[in-house]
Amino acid sequence: MSKNMNKDVIKFLRESYNMTQRDFARIVSCSFSLIALVEVGKRRVTADLENKIKAAFDLDDQQIQSISTVVSEFSKGLPPFM
Repeated sequence: MSKNMNKDVIKFLRESYNMTQRDFARIVSCSFSLIALVEVGKRRVTADLENKIKAAFDLDDQQIQSISTVVSEFSKGLPPFM
């Protein structure tokens, strides 16, 4: 499992495509409850789920790393604009 695929990356992907958790689960071929539990931190992102997400959205490890970096920076808060 990639350390970069986490609940924040999944939520970012889902919201970027303007999908509900149900829509996202359908595209990824997993249960809606799994996505809901992952997003609230009650379930881990398994290798199987990560692979399904990568396949569904045609993503590779480098793209996941880039998304993870962006999400991580946003979660720290944006610097004030000058």
